[in-house]
Amino acid sequence: MAAKEKMEAVLNVALRVPSIMLLDVLYRWDVSSFFQQIQRSSLNHNPLFQYKYLALNMHYVGYILSVVLLTLPRQYLVQLYLYFLTALLLYAGHQISRDYVRSELESAYEGPMYLEPLSMNRFTTALIGQLVVCTLCSCVMKTKQIWLFSAHMLPLLARLCLVPLETIVIINKFAMIFTGLEVLYFLGSNLLVPYNLAKSAYRELVQVVEVYGLLALGMSLWNQLVVPVLFMVFWLLLFALQIYSYFSTRDQPASRERLLFLFLTSIAECCSTPYSLLGLVFTVSFVALGVLTLCKFYLQGYRAFMNDPAMNRGMTEGVTLLILAVQTGLIELQVVHRAFLLSIILFIVVASILQSMLEIADPIVLALGASRDKSLWKHFRAVSLCLFLLIFPAYMAYMICQFFHMDFWLLIIISSSILTSLQVLGTLFIYVLFMVEEFRKEPVENMDDVIYYVNGTYRLLEFLVALCVVAYGVSETIFGEWTVMGSMIIFIHSYYNVWLRAQLGWKSFLLRRDAVNKIKSLPLATKEQLEKHNDICAICYQDMKSAVITPCSHFFHAGCLKKWLYVQETCPLCHCHLKNSSQFPGSGTEPAPQPRAGAEQNAERQEGAQPAPQPAPQPRTGAEQNAVRQEGTQPAPQPHAGAEENAECQEGAQPAPQPAPQPHAGAEENAERQEGTAPPDQEHPRGTGMEEGSRDNNECIASRSGSQEGTCEPTE
Repeated sequence: MAAKEKMEAVLNVALRVPSIMLLDVLYRWDVSSFFQQIQRSSLNHNPLFQYKYLALNMHYVGYILSVVLLTLPRQYLVQLYLYFLTALLLYAGHQISRDYVRSELESAYEGPMYLEPLSMNRFTTALIGQLVVCTLCSCVMKTKQIWLFSAHMLPLLARLCLVPLETIVIINKFAMIFTGLEVLYFLGSNLLVPYNLAKSAYRELVQVVEVYGLLALGMSLWNQLVVPVLFMVFWLLLFALQIYSYFSTRDQPASRERLLFLFLTSIAECCSTPYSLLGLVFTVSFVALGVLTLCKFYLQGYRAFMNDPAMNRGMTEGVTLLILAVQTGLIELQVVHRAFLLSIILFIVVASILQSMLEIADPIVLALGASRDKSLWKHFRAVSLCLFLLIFPAYMAYMICQFFHMDFWLLIIISSSILTSLQVLGTLFIYVLFMVEEFRKEPVENMDDVIYYVNGTYRLLEFLVALCVVAYGVSETIFGEWTVMGSMIIFIHSYYNVWLRAQLGWKSFLLRRDAVNKIKSLPLATKEQLEKHNDICAICYQDMKSAVITPCSHFFHAGCLKKWLYVQETCPLCHCHLKNSSQFPGSGTEPAPQPRAGAEQNAERQEGAQPAPQPAPQPRTGAEQNAVRQEGTQPAPQPHAGAEENAECQEGAQPAPQPAPQPHAGAEENAERQEGTAPPDQEHPRGTGMEEGSRDNNECIASRSGSQEGTCEPTE
């Protein structure tokens, strides 16, 4: 079934290519010049060519037939081609019969054929040819009535019966007339088939538009006709014919410069119509897709196809070529000027392909540098591709400066190539930093700042280049020739490459500034606090030599927390909202007070109300658990604790109430400290400060719930 489906897909494209070629020929056909040539030839007195409107009607009929052939369903298209092949076979049979009769008249031999070897050879050859034609016609038309296609064998039968040669000529004409009548009868019997087919097609189109809309109809036709592949095959066929026609008329081999000029002029010849230009656009898209697929396969192997089976890339380069061709009027230029302009456009397309290759390689190379993969082959492939993307754009810019006169478009290409090389250089620099960090076995300080500055520098240069392009386009529009297409391109370029990039860069800058301000507003942990905390950073799982303390009393690396704040403004553990220090009372290393839920509970206890309910179990840091374990035996406040732990020590003799859910994590932990209770034994995630002393903590909680003293001695 797979082979059958592939064959049907190939036929679906191959059978529609002639309709595109016919449309291309009709577009190239100049009716006025054609009639001028007819007037100079012997066909001037032919009634078919005396009226110009007949040729115009033939021109329009050709367009209609081409569109019909292009849009026919595959089964009807195959049947139509089979009918056309049968007509060609009948014409071949007519030619064989006519040539045989002519050769017999030239020989003037009317005796038995077996007595003349030459006459016997001619008869045998004609008979074999007619039998092959009849057999093929019956097979194509799927009928066993082979006599329907045997009319051209009548002259051979007459010659075998020793009929005079003059009579054989008449018999041959009768065979031609009989075959023509058969063809007319077949056409007459199927005269209403095109009308019925058009009627059913119109009904289906109306139903599809009513149910799904015009967009769904267009997408369905696009997929059924396989438009990109169809136009690509059509253009490649045109290009191959152009190359063949050149080499078939040249005897001496061409030099390298001549071959390059031949390549450009052949491409220019094959984009002189809208149909051939679309073919070139889709061909460039498929070439770009192949290059990008090969690039990803080189980096990742077969995993590239498993992770990204679609790989919908390459259309950017094709659309770029189409826009530039329409804007510059490529079709209307002469061949030499078209080849020169096309070379510049192709340089722009190559620069776009290199940028797309870098977009594929950049995350893969950086991920490989940050990982602990020690495969030298993977690192070699990543570094070698980056070196290629570093050297080739610079070499292309050098070649452009050598062979072309500098103008603004070429300056854009050179600027894009240099920016690509600079971005690759930044990627390699970050990759080297990652590798150094891996060999040092400890993080590099300010790594995030270095990455931000490297990427920010490239983005700023890219923004400046886009701004220069817009400025030049606006100046050309104001002081030069104004066109609607040029104005639309400038507007689109201004929106996507200038305005959106400016918004994205400014938003990134504001996020980073807010994150830095929040980190600066948080207190730094002292050495004693870090020793008492004795835990790792819950974000990077590394030991903490320095840390910041959040308002909810959690410890993190400043750099790790800053990266987290780029994404959201909450604590990574308890999801409390992190605010600036100006919104909290207190300063220094003392954590800010919790939200007012804890204050309300304190007021409740001071007025003699019911004790505040115990919160639901929450994960706590090591410092909190140490405070809970030691609260019964240490009435004095700890040097690192705030007002909350003092309240915890004063309330240590109160009984523990039943647990109840609280609305806020910060308020729950505050209430825990003030009530002198701790949650029951449970599993704690890594990085929350739970150590082996949790069993002692549980024993302390159990003894506290059974007595009003609420004190217990932690065991070592």
